[in-house]
Amino acid sequence: MVDALEGIVNRITDDLTQRNHIRDVTLQRSREMIRFCANSIRATHRHEYDEAERLLEEAKQAAATMVADAQAYADIYYAGYLQDALKELAEAAITLAVVTERPLPDPDDWKIEYPAYLNGLGEAMGELRRFALDSMRRDDIAEAERMLGIMDDVYSYLVTIDFPDALTGGLRRTTDMVRGVVERTRGDLTTAVRQEKLQEALQAFEDRLNERVEEG
Repeated sequence: MVDALEGIVNRITDDLTQRNHIRDVTLQRSREMIRFCANSIRATHRHEYDEAERLLEEAKQAAATMVADAQAYADIYYAGYLQDALKELAEAAITLAVVTERPLPDPDDWKIEYPAYLNGLGEAMGELRRFALDSMRRDDIAEAERMLGIMDDVYSYLVTIDFPDALTGGLRRTTDMVRGVVERTRGDLTTAVRQEKLQEALQAFEDRLNERVEEG
């Protein structure tokens, strides 16, 4: 009996040792991924698209390794930090794709769990709001309208996904956030368009006055 118990305990100890190692490595890689993704988004906002792409590729490779190692251990794979890192990866990849007008990344190709992808999609709308505001400051109303149109489309899809939070990773909360972001951006854009039209009207009025002065 003692010999059998020793074998069982040793086997369990070996398994827990391996799990602990995978957990530590997964935590480390998830932190690295989040850092790569944050820096990629920052580079995208600066229009440094090559650098954003490079950082995103590093994050993608780290994600592939992290997922491959953790998949054998469901308690680690679904602990939360791995899914959070995948959500950040989706957010960074979607932001870059939208800004550069490239096809959206496919979650299957990127090995991103569907709930993490959907939440990352929602989080990316916050980044698009920043781009829309920057476009308004540059008087690029057309680009701001493009961003708002995409944000509106994303919200219209997310709001149709009605499943328990346990399945979607809290998507309802993310969708509510997107709705607020869309409404604020629409308000800001409406104000910017009105200001642009007012400036155009004032400029046209000034031009007519100058013409009359020159004629007189």
